[in-house]
Amino acid sequence: MDREALLHHSKALCTAFANHDSMDQIVQCFSSTRANDIRCFEHGLQRLAPFLGRSFQGVDGLKEYFAIIADLLSYETMEFSDYIVDVEERVVSVRGKAKFTWKSTGNSWDEVFIYRLQLDEDGKVIVYEVWADSGAAYLASKGELAGDN
Repeated sequence: MDREALLHHSKALCTAFANHDSMDQIVQCFSSTRANDIRCFEHGLQRLAPFLGRSFQGVDGLKEYFAIIADLLSYETMEFSDYIVDVEERVVSVRGKAKFTWKSTGNSWDEVFIYRLQLDEDGKVIVYEVWADSGAAYLASKGELAGDN
């Protein structure tokens, strides 16, 4: 798979997030031929939020991860830039930014985050990793972020 194909498939997932596409549309960006190999992992201390520091495996894990995120957080103005493509490893890293809100407290913050996407032979995502501001998420969950962006 060449650089442009990897970039195209990665942008499809990022666009699905930015457009608030349905769970089904997001799942379509992930591998169906290697569904058991799918892994979602958001780096951070597990006790800070239920989606941090644990591996979500397979399609069921993928759906669980995104259901937890959708239950706890909302976001707006999500955009992506600075794509880095490793053709040999079929890995794409991308910088994203958005305004997130912890739903139960209403606390919001502007965040820059990184996705690392490993794709299969068909250009579908197998590994989805996130590096984000877990401290802001934690403070927002406690209602302690008001006024701090």
